[in-house]
Amino acid sequence: MTTVEETDAQAAKAEFLARLKEFEGLHCESGVLALDPVNGPMIRHWAEAMGDTNPVYTDAEFAKTTHFGEIVAPATMLQVWIMRGLHAGQPGGDSPVQRLYDLVVEAGFGSVVATNCEQEYMRPLRLGETVEYDQLIETVSEEKTTGLGTGHFITTLVNIFVRTGEGAEERELVGTHRFRILRYTPHKRKPKQEFKPRPRRVVNRDSKPFWDGVDEEKLLIQRCTECGTLRLPFGPGCNNCASLEWDTVEAGGLGTIYSHVTMHYPKFPAFDMPYAVALIELDEGVRTLSNIVGIPHDEVRIGMRVALEFVQHDADLKLPAFRPVDQEA
Repeated sequence: MTTVEETDAQAAKAEFLARLKEFEGLHCESGVLALDPVNGPMIRHWAEAMGDTNPVYTDAEFAKTTHFGEIVAPATMLQVWIMRGLHAGQPGGDSPVQRLYDLVVEAGFGSVVATNCEQEYMRPLRLGETVEYDQLIETVSEEKTTGLGTGHFITTLVNIFVRTGEGAEERELVGTHRFRILRYTPHKRKPKQEFKPRPRRVVNRDSKPFWDGVDEEKLLIQRCTECGTLRLPFGPGCNNCASLEWDTVEAGGLGTIYSHVTMHYPKFPAFDMPYAVALIELDEGVRTLSNIVGIPHDEVRIGMRVALEFVQHDADLKLPAFRPVDQEA
């Protein structure tokens, strides 16, 4: 049986959702011109950061031999060209999206997390083209309960164009960027849990030789016996020549931090958070994920030299980790 209080709460939710739904379809921005045209330096920096060595993005002579006929920007750079920075062109208080955000915050949904984005590409962008974009509020969900808390998903859609003439309608759609966030009220903190052991290693037919090596305090790298290509993590076949034959070589134990993140969430009792996880480029030329030990998480840096060590977490769990070389005793 539904109580009066429950009925009133449901009515209040329905009324609030109706107010949110009024924002669907409203344009936040229209015809906003990008700050910079598509340009070679930005493409080069992006390709280097992503490790994308396709010469069609940076080598004009090579690009001429492709069906593009000239240098093009990587498709997934689409959002780069419309970024406004921290201060340039941020929505003001009268923007529909800002009014929507203010409304949900006033209702108690003050926390925010980006959940996903989707992009669609109609054609590649070329050097010198300047894009413009329209942004609208596409959908606002009903109240949802997630692992983080209870709130509403807000989806905005950005349509990205290149102008082909002087008229307002004379522009070509080159891509779309759909961005979804959750504005939510966090769950109440649960009482601190008792210590739990770390997750166990996932051992299967492919990974067992790797973990056997770890137990012997060896960091093994798989090597194709057909073409000599190294691979890590272990896999059933060679990505270069598809051969199924392989042996192993032992890593020397030195490498460089290629990239890193600091883990703050989700909380897990077995881990002392926050902690750093890094993508290590071993001197042998392959990369592996690992914890960085012996240094505060906020002092981890890209390009830092690190050395391998093995950490015994409990009686039956030994894992490889890396320590900055200058931190070694």
